[in-house]
Amino acid sequence: MVQASDTEQFVRSLKGGDEAALAELYDRYSAVLFGMLVRIVKRQELAEDLLQEVFVKVWKNIHSYDSAQGSLYTWMIRIARNLAIDKTRSKEFRKENRTTTEIVAYKSYGITSEIPVDTIGLKEKVDQLKPEHRIIIDMLFLQGYTQQEAAEELALPLGTVKTRSRMALQQLRKLLE
Repeated sequence: MVQASDTEQFVRSLKGGDEAALAELYDRYSAVLFGMLVRIVKRQELAEDLLQEVFVKVWKNIHSYDSAQGSLYTWMIRIARNLAIDKTRSKEFRKENRTTTEIVAYKSYGITSEIPVDTIGLKEKVDQLKPEHRIIIDMLFLQGYTQQEAAEELALPLGTVKTRSRMALQQLRKLLE
């Protein structure tokens, strides 16, 4: 286990521009950061690119790290999570992922076709939900947030997010009948 004084020395080395310390930082934290990035963006190649961006951002902004605000690990997690969420909200990301998230494949007479979700009316049904339900469905099912992450992002109790998601799904079922 790394001692607090070791961590302080390690951070001083990073702030001093020690590239060996950066390599050690990568060895220590890249696996956990990569796992979190893949979970958010759902694509390994994109997560790899984002991981590189995270370490570049950490290297360039290490002087802004303040141990009084939290551990180095949590600071890096926050940077990685914010970069990933920003990426998933970008128009470029949504356009690239439209074919995988908004298209339903089906077989009819042995022929595979693709139908945009808008064509089968699901988008209109989601749009009929109450705004507080619609945002929960969007965050949980379209953006890949966990219920805990959605609760934090919306500054709501976790129980409220769970209740709203359950109610939204019940309402969607009724609308689709």
